Amino acid sequence: MTEDICLLSAAEAGRRFAARRLSPVAHVRALLGRIAAIDGQVRAYITTLPEAALAAAKRAEAEIAAGRVRGPLHGVAFAVKDNFHVAGVPTTGASRLMQGHVAAATAHVIHRLEAAGAILLGKLNAWEYGTGTGAVHFDLPYPVARNPWDLDRFTGGSSTGSAAAVAAGIAPFALGSDTGGSIRLPAAACGLAGLKPSYGRTSRAGALPNCWSLDVTGALCWTVEDSAIVLNAIAGHDPGDPGSADWPVPDYVAGLGAGVAGLTIGLVQGLPAAEVHPDIAAGLEAAALLLESRGARLVEVALPMPLADIRRAASTINTAESHSIHEDDFRERAGLMGQALRDKMTSGSMVRAADYLAAQRLRRDAAARIDALFRRCDLLLLPGNFRVAPRFDDPAGTIAFTRETSMNIASLSGHPAMAVPCGFDPAGMPLSLQLIGPYFAEARLLRAARVVEAARGDRARRPELRGGTGPDPAPVPVDRAARDAELAAVVAANGAALPRMPAKDAEPAGVFRIQA
Repeated sequence: MTEDICLLSAAEAGRRFAARRLSPVAHVRALLGRIAAIDGQVRAYITTLPEAALAAAKRAEAEIAAGRVRGPLHGVAFAVKDNFHVAGVPTTGASRLMQGHVAAATAHVIHRLEAAGAILLGKLNAWEYGTGTGAVHFDLPYPVARNPWDLDRFTGGSSTGSAAAVAAGIAPFALGSDTGGSIRLPAAACGLAGLKPSYGRTSRAGALPNCWSLDVTGALCWTVEDSAIVLNAIAGHDPGDPGSADWPVPDYVAGLGAGVAGLTIGLVQGLPAAEVHPDIAAGLEAAALLLESRGARLVEVALPMPLADIRRAASTINTAESHSIHEDDFRERAGLMGQALRDKMTSGSMVRAADYLAAQRLRRDAAARIDALFRRCDLLLLPGNFRVAPRFDDPAGTIAFTRETSMNIASLSGHPAMAVPCGFDPAGMPLSLQLIGPYFAEARLLRAARVVEAARGDRARRPELRGGTGPDPAPVPVDRAARDAELAAVVAANGAALPRMPAKDAEPAGVFRIQA
């Protein structure tokens, strides 16, 4: 059987380019051909850049031929969620509100990748403005991205096209952004390695904001090795991002094969077991036994506060800050918004200052308590998503897949976290687990993830693009007055349920600062 070079990992493609056993030009042409052949089904791309990509591939090929290899990503193609700016290229945010917008400058992390010799293929689908509620209304200007393992199923969000493109083999790796799981959830749904770095580890400059104090940029990759290589390229301090951390960047590839012998891994207790699908629980248990067999010591650790409180705090911060970002559009052009974004803006407009400050105080407390767990253990192991990716005809399921997770734990605390594939359910849909590490300990996460990946040995298994390929259903009319009243009741209930700090002098200022 002829090898499909589109399905090479980023690392393997880079090795072949450096050894001059594969041409970057041939690789880019093959990827563009595969995009043309299958993206009508997958719907991952909003914009492709064939001329620029081929020109960059020719430059990379000439440099490599002259012995000027920049590193493992030289000549490797990638794509980015369409909330990252690229100079001279439209940034749509998958929204009607940004049609016609052309970026004047390029996002910092893309500059870093291009400096490493990587080649941009195009811009990828997403939830509108990279945000949402988990609801899919089929009312955006671009068709909804589909899960390559089953085209009738949800990709997770909000980095929908990023996950779909990598899983389908139409981008070797892709950039996404993570506010409450938007890298890790689609990575889990589509069977990928999805790493949310520590808050401040990678620059957000040049990416559309969703929630300033939660947003993190990162990559969705086919393998853990790819994750390490890409993080090497994009991690580091950026003065252009006020949240960027000036902290040393190690070589994430150097210790990738060091294993887990001697590490203490905490199995997180206190999660709502009734929410976790049995197949996901079984995959997690198998991974725990595997890590133990490789020399890790497993201990049980308690979640330091109710998961419901963490979810409420993260939701309150997220909706309030998102509304602040998009307030003018919501006032002046709400009719152009998709229903999911409009619902979120409505919720954000109803968050009281007292509730926002209560959420930020809880965040500081949660971050300290979660960080204290790492005095007992080196990593935390827990389910990330609690359900297998649902079908699009299960609207309650897409919302539950998004909201009923543990992803907000690391988003609220700012710790690095990674979605790691851990098998398949009987229907052939991917299963995933989550690892959380100490601040700036991404290398340790990658080591443990590599052990799980190597033991499973299933990275050769690829989607077959089964399922429906028809048009999206027509948007369902929404009673907006009734929806606004419903959201108001939910916001009021969540705000009232947030714990208040007992001391009147509990300072909300500077509520979140990583002290590694």
